[in-house]
Amino acid sequence: MANENIVIIKRSKKGGHAAHHGGAWKVAYADFVTAMMAFFLLLWLLNATTEAQKQGIADYFSPTSLSMSSGGAGGMLGGQTISSPGAMTDRTAVPSVSLELKPTSGATAGDAEEEGGANDKDKSAEQAMAEAEATLQKMREQQVETENAQFEETEKEIRQAIEKTPDLKGLEEHLLIDQTPEGLRIQVIDREGRPMYASGSTTMLPRTQKLVAQIALAIKTLPNKVKVAGHTDSTPFKSKKKGYSNWELSGERAQESRRVLVEGGLDSERIVAVEGRAARDPLLPDDTTSPRNRRISITLLRQPPPKDAKAPATGTSGGLSTGGKPGTNARKPALPTNLNKDWTGPRVR
Repeated sequence: MANENIVIIKRSKKGGHAAHHGGAWKVAYADFVTAMMAFFLLLWLLNATTEAQKQGIADYFSPTSLSMSSGGAGGMLGGQTISSPGAMTDRTAVPSVSLELKPTSGATAGDAEEEGGANDKDKSAEQAMAEAEATLQKMREQQVETENAQFEETEKEIRQAIEKTPDLKGLEEHLLIDQTPEGLRIQVIDREGRPMYASGSTTMLPRTQKLVAQIALAIKTLPNKVKVAGHTDSTPFKSKKKGYSNWELSGERAQESRRVLVEGGLDSERIVAVEGRAARDPLLPDDTTSPRNRRISITLLRQPPPKDAKAPATGTSGGLSTGGKPGTNARKPALPTNLNKDWTGPRVR
């Protein structure tokens, strides 16, 4: 009976999960990531800083800078603080460096310096171009002033020669001299009852030849190119020659004037154009049949302005090219500001 009350307890060992390894690997991984971030930050700083900045950083972390002076404590800082509070700077403070780090696009330090240098070069180039343009403008203005003075002296010389020459007295009424944007224009015009050419003829009268020769003597020393143009009135020319008109008459008179100028001492190479204008450019637009429309125009063309590197080709305002290749942009000479507005009208002195 006693055995029946015995309680038997059976202990069984249950199988469990594998042992937990803990979080040590997370700490190691975090240290690894931190080290890699510090490593790449170091590489970026090396790439983004100059040699002077690198030297400043090295001086900041150098331990020797902390022991440059000694104090009563005899420790590392020698009883002195690294920096004093407030805005006052401590002489014993460790030198610090302030860096302004700008985001880069992968360019090297050398490339960054070259970019800054390029900007400086661009500014210097723009300044040099502005100074060159100002110099050229000043040269153009001086050239115009010089030409105007030469033209005035030439006009005075021609008129004085007419007054002093007995054979030319009375011909000043046939002479019209003015300055135009194209240059100095000297015109020999007909008067009522006193023509410069015989009617319907291309041969100059003797007094006209003497006057044109005197003009050649006055302008032969100037460097300007010369253009000669013949003009007639609007009265239709009657000729036995078939097809002969005011166009042929004005052209042949211009050629005759060119020959007289060359015989008077003018270099033939300076004559760049000989034109027959017929009645297309009347001196008196309101009276195209007036004898004063019959004339010879001798124009001293203005010299081209100083050339620059970008626009080597220049031209005259009258369409006569004096240099450069076709298709280039020609700079027109600066116009004088003291010209009369109407330089085509009659201005007989």
